[in-house]
Amino acid sequence: MQGLSAFGNGIYAVDSGYTGPDVAAIHLIEEGGRAALVDTGNNDALVHVEQALAETGLSPEAVDLVLLTHIHLDHAGGAGAFMQAFPNAKLVVHPRGARHMAEPSKLFAGVSAVYGPERAKELYGELIPVPAERIVEATEGLELNLAGRVIRVFDTPGHARHHVCYFDTKSRSFFTGDTFGLSYRALDVAGRPSIFPTTTPVQFEPEAMHASVARMEAEEPAAMYLTHYAQVTDVPRLAADLHRLIDAHVAVAERHAAVVEGRKALIEADLWKLVDEESARQGWTLPQAEVRKLLALDVELNAQGLDVWLGAR
Repeated sequence: MQGLSAFGNGIYAVDSGYTGPDVAAIHLIEEGGRAALVDTGNNDALVHVEQALAETGLSPEAVDLVLLTHIHLDHAGGAGAFMQAFPNAKLVVHPRGARHMAEPSKLFAGVSAVYGPERAKELYGELIPVPAERIVEATEGLELNLAGRVIRVFDTPGHARHHVCYFDTKSRSFFTGDTFGLSYRALDVAGRPSIFPTTTPVQFEPEAMHASVARMEAEEPAAMYLTHYAQVTDVPRLAADLHRLIDAHVAVAERHAAVVEGRKALIEADLWKLVDEESARQGWTLPQAEVRKLLALDVELNAQGLDVWLGAR
């Protein structure tokens, strides 16, 4: 089966298989024979989640909650398929995203504008609408009950205005989607992870991202569970690096603020310089060519996000 990792406290990561191994995790939380899933990957991820449920002794009927951190399709593209497969589940999503889960055509059109229609179709297939009566709006402070285990909603803009993070009170850990950046295990050095921000193509707001990271830091969490990729600890160090790198991304963008033609390409070139600097700082052992391959899509989308942010200021 696709990679399944256990972290204790009933928390597991299922490798969704999205674009390759160890790129996008779906998190499974088990409590008292009931289950919650955090993010869904795309439609192709469903079979891996079904296998993970079977591996952990849970039935499809045991899934009570499907928790979306936000509605970018590497996190939410499989939501409709998941809701069909898990008949007792409620879909929890930011109020700004709820209507797009019930009627996903505009969402797919937006993704097609980013990736192109053919690539979008290849990545995500057909988006299945979710019945409105099965959708719960993830408002700030909402407390969700999983067999007595309380999961609290934090409204966390910065990557997107429709982004929330989920705080699991039992493990004192956050499920962070993209707000706490990405941390690929291939870049770990002797088990020491690195972090890198993800700006999103259209709604990057650096001050909001700083504030969202600081809010989570204030809870003194034991761990963060990132969609890209899974558990990281040593949260104070990683949060400090994330704040530094958010500012570095802003500095790259502002360097090219006056450029009219070809600005995104200039930003992207400077982001690769930033990646190389971070590789040296963190002592990454992965060869540069492999780093470029691993981060290619992320750097391209970050450049796009910074370019759009400059234009919207």
